[in-house]
Amino acid sequence: MTGDASLDADDGAQRDSPREEAPASPASSPRPRPGTPGSAATPPTVSAEPRRWWRKLRRTSSQLTPADPELPQVVEAPGPVSLLYRSPFQIGFLITMGGLVAFGLLAALAALQSVLVLGLLSLYLALGLSPLVDSLHRSGLRRGFAVALVAVGLLVLIALGAWAVLPVLTEQVNITVQNTAAYLQTLRENPQVAGLDGQFDLLNRVTSVMTSGAWIEGLFGGILGASMAIANIVFSLVVTLVLTLWFLASLPSIKDTIYQLAPASRRPRAKYLANEVFRRISGYMSGLFTIVVLASGSAFLFLNVVGLGPYSLALSVVVALFAFIPIVGPTLSMLIVSLVAFSNNTTIGIVTLVFFIVYQQLDAYLLQPRVFQRSVNVPGPLIVLAAISGGVLFGIAGALLAIPTVASLLLLYREVVIPALDRA
Repeated sequence: MTGDASLDADDGAQRDSPREEAPASPASSPRPRPGTPGSAATPPTVSAEPRRWWRKLRRTSSQLTPADPELPQVVEAPGPVSLLYRSPFQIGFLITMGGLVAFGLLAALAALQSVLVLGLLSLYLALGLSPLVDSLHRSGLRRGFAVALVAVGLLVLIALGAWAVLPVLTEQVNITVQNTAAYLQTLRENPQVAGLDGQFDLLNRVTSVMTSGAWIEGLFGGILGASMAIANIVFSLVVTLVLTLWFLASLPSIKDTIYQLAPASRRPRAKYLANEVFRRISGYMSGLFTIVVLASGSAFLFLNVVGLGPYSLALSVVVALFAFIPIVGPTLSMLIVSLVAFSNNTTIGIVTLVFFIVYQQLDAYLLQPRVFQRSVNVPGPLIVLAAISGGVLFGIAGALLAIPTVASLLLLYREVVIPALDRA
């Protein structure tokens, strides 16, 4: 019994004690070379490459083993199918449909071009009139009543301009038609003109056209063309006025809707940028109204002083209308007023021409920089290019909208694009 107990104790001690690794056999270990590590002076080392290879093999085998059916299975979503695996018919159909949709959208935008321009013009005019409505609202009036007062003022100005211009325009056209024969007779007395008339019979043709009134029909494409032109002008004015008043009445809600389009995390920044854009557009339109009032008022006073009182109101309205057109508008109004002045008296015509040239210089170098220095921060060459491009694309309305639009885009470039490039 004692011997068995001692044997059991020895077996337990052997099981509890750590097992010593058997030394590698000489056949299984590589033979060390003389003078290298692992020779008689240096004990041999086992390379780690077989162990890495064994771990990689175990990972690969574990991935290839079937998954446990009790564990949740993860199904990977199929990736996008390459165009190489589609049929040529399917590729051609998709490309054709995309081209047709793009062409349809461009055609719709081209057809709605005039409507979009009128809507944008109305929004800009509403932003320009917004400071006046806000000042009336701050004085104690309700916003709807303030908008109504501004609308009545606009209607009065339009009626006053039509009442001033249309009678004078009709009178001047009638006088021109009646005096055409006398003008042509004066031309016949000129030797050079008489020689050309005898060769080509020019004056008789001009006389027949002017006295018959055919030039008016040819100018507007006949009676139907003249009616369509007048109807388009009246329609555009009515739509612009109605949209301007609607934008003016609902401008706060429109701004809130625009603010909500931005994500909540970026809404303060978007609100700041939108307010800056609105402020620049509003400042430009308000400053333009100031420039127009100064130009028409100075023209009215000057024409009354030089003796053109019967035409002063009509010509000042013409100056005001052309003052809305950037760059070329003041020059056109100067030519029209100077022609009317020359038709009355040569001295008055010269004085009128000199006055408008001097006023244009003061307006370009003194008035407009002071009025627009805070609202529009756009370089001069960019203003010229924008006005010309807008006029070529969309006419007078495009020339009017080009400068505030460029000012807004330039603001976004300075506030958004440049900081993003600096952070990159």
